[in-house]
Amino acid sequence: MKTKKFINTFLFVCALNGVVAVHSPAQSERDSRMEWWREARFGMFIHWGLYAVPAGEYNGIRSHRIGEWIMEWANIPRAEYEKFAPQFNPVKFDAKEWVRIAKDAGMKYIVITSKHHDGFSLYDSKVSEYDIVDATPYKKDLMRALADEAKRQGLKFCFYYSIVDWHHPSQYVDSAGKHPTAGNRTTKMYPGKKEEYVAYMKAQLRELITGYDPEVLWFDGEWQEWWTEPDGKDMYRYVRSLKPNIIINNRVGKGRKGMQGMNKDDQEYAGDFGTPEQQIPPMGIPGVDWESCMTMNKTWGYKFYDNQWKPADSLIYNLIDIASKGGNYLLNVGPMADGVIPQESVERLAVMGAWLRVNGDAVYGTTASPFAQQLPYGRATSKPGKVFLHVFEWPGNGFVQTPAFGKTVTRAYLLAQPGSGLELDQDSDGVTVYVPREAPDKVATVIVLETEN
Repeated sequence: MKTKKFINTFLFVCALNGVVAVHSPAQSERDSRMEWWREARFGMFIHWGLYAVPAGEYNGIRSHRIGEWIMEWANIPRAEYEKFAPQFNPVKFDAKEWVRIAKDAGMKYIVITSKHHDGFSLYDSKVSEYDIVDATPYKKDLMRALADEAKRQGLKFCFYYSIVDWHHPSQYVDSAGKHPTAGNRTTKMYPGKKEEYVAYMKAQLRELITGYDPEVLWFDGEWQEWWTEPDGKDMYRYVRSLKPNIIINNRVGKGRKGMQGMNKDDQEYAGDFGTPEQQIPPMGIPGVDWESCMTMNKTWGYKFYDNQWKPADSLIYNLIDIASKGGNYLLNVGPMADGVIPQESVERLAVMGAWLRVNGDAVYGTTASPFAQQLPYGRATSKPGKVFLHVFEWPGNGFVQTPAFGKTVTRAYLLAQPGSGLELDQDSDGVTVYVPREAPDKVATVIVLETEN
């Protein structure tokens, strides 16, 4: 009875955090496909599409809301929104440069919007003419170039795909003051059209998986009332039938809402990892693979007047905080309509990359902090035989301390200076490490504690 109570409590906590635990019947297979993802810790999210053309302004009206939802908040009918396609001509797109930016930032994978809620496909779809090849003057499949370049430079290539589709004729809007063919958070499905739309989705997903070989399929838009848990279960099976080792997020079904009402058989189809959005779970989500997706400013898709950029230091803190809780950081860029990633994003990513080139061993392939409570001066990550102390607030008293964590520390040193050697004391209460007067790194200095086991 105690075991059952513990399991129910754990599932409830997962539900509150908006993610689900996955209990695969073949755990070793799941661990195998998740291995690279758990090692990576840091990836690039790319939101790009027709919404980059208006860039947050329609008929002279600007909104504080996110750029890629302009079809919804500006109440733009399909026929009007389609007029952005002839204006979408990303002649400055450079796959090599995009991947270089991600790689130099220390990112290990790229997730890009193959189709967002507006229904426009950013690849050459054979089942739709509403795509970059058929509907724009660009006439080229830039997803082909990006997928090939990512693999050439050693990054994992992944796709985002929206379940809701504001352009598809199967769906409509029934909301006061809204045009029936505009975007809306909640769409309706015409009677008898759902089967047709699911077939369309599957055809596009087959194109994406068989044509570009993505490592992750990142679903979104699952909150629609007409999209059910059985639909998600069926889609999960279909996608995995096309590529058995592909990683699928929890939004394929109703995973974002938690596990309430989900039986054990359904849990397998809830996805491989959870997706907290614009937040870092305060205590992480123990026992669950998860990834925080976050923006650098306030929007995902490009909005030319959003200048609320987070400082590079804050982005580094986020990366460390997430890794210290056992998660991945999926950090977004929103390219402009001409194919250029905003310089503000590029500059911040370069700073992150510089920090990671020195301190990457304390992030990549690490697991969560071994300490029950967060350290008052920073965070901690760990690997077999090592604990990494990420010090944000450098001590004025000449030492940092940790609680006891069940292991004997044999050596301490600065990660940036492996031969430095730091004096330490250890007793049953914990570890004290004596540090230089000045912080070697003004953002976050990493101290390595080597342990016997």
